[in-house]
Amino acid sequence: MVMEEKWLVGVDIGGTTIKMAFISLNGDILYSWEIDTDKRDSGRHIPTSITRSIDQKLTELNQTKNRLIGIGIGAPGPVNAEDGSIEVAVNLGWEHFPLQAILERETSLPVVVDNDANIAAIGEMWKGAGKGAKNLICVTLGTGVGGGIIVNGEVVHGVNGAGGEIGHMTSVPKNGSPCNCGKSGCLETVASATGIVRLAIEELASGDYISQLGDYYEKHQTITAKQVFDAANEANELAQRVIHQVAHHLGLALANLANGLNPEKIVIGGGVSKAGDTLLGPLKEEFVLFAFPRVAQGVEIVIATLGNNAGVIGGAWLAKEKLINKSILQ
Repeated sequence: MVMEEKWLVGVDIGGTTIKMAFISLNGDILYSWEIDTDKRDSGRHIPTSITRSIDQKLTELNQTKNRLIGIGIGAPGPVNAEDGSIEVAVNLGWEHFPLQAILERETSLPVVVDNDANIAAIGEMWKGAGKGAKNLICVTLGTGVGGGIIVNGEVVHGVNGAGGEIGHMTSVPKNGSPCNCGKSGCLETVASATGIVRLAIEELASGDYISQLGDYYEKHQTITAKQVFDAANEANELAQRVIHQVAHHLGLALANLANGLNPEKIVIGGGVSKAGDTLLGPLKEEFVLFAFPRVAQGVEIVIATLGNNAGVIGGAWLAKEKLINKSILQ
């Protein structure tokens, strides 16, 4: 009698959509889909919508829940490692939200919860740009800046679940821009897509730059991070100055982290990473300026390869590791 291959469930909760996947024990995505994030009533319907979606997908595939081993899920904000609750997730309306307990009750499956940036880092370590590395830093440059730090194959959570908050390292010590976290001058304010746009607008306001970028901003009163990178590729002086600022702050932050951790790889992900060498080139130059020489020799800075799948793959890895440790798979 041939045993059915068991599946892991990876879930990545975002502010707009929830990405979900059934994943093999080898880390291969078998089926993936996404649903809208239901933020009504301070996000209390989110666990139910996840449960329903899993059940619906199983029905579509003519499978039963016996096929599933467990769920690994990533959520924004600090996670309490003891009970899988979310301390606070402002964009979802959660505060001390018992995500693991609710999902285990509703799905009748074991659940493991971690921060969304952490599971993206784990995904890249398992199947992506960090494959083979057990010591790595993963930074996601999107609307904000997220981070995950892995040491000896284990995510660094810290004393209360806030480990890896790379985006809130202070980059501008004085007169920095306010950050959503309540501080000012965070890396997120100068290295995220939002920060890049702000820096570009400040440059446009302070100088007389006649360019396509300036003309677009004057007409629409807005620009995008992609437009800034595109303009930099076309030798636009203003855009290149902005990218240099971003690379400087990001390179300094990552070098300081690397000096303490001595990682094998630094993986750059998120929407901003699509700029590729336009960002990576100057970033590497700045990193080398600030990194201890032996640290710089030992590390490789690479662009993430899994894209939006990093979170669900990392979630599946977490579920697999937790269940193996509990000997459920034996």
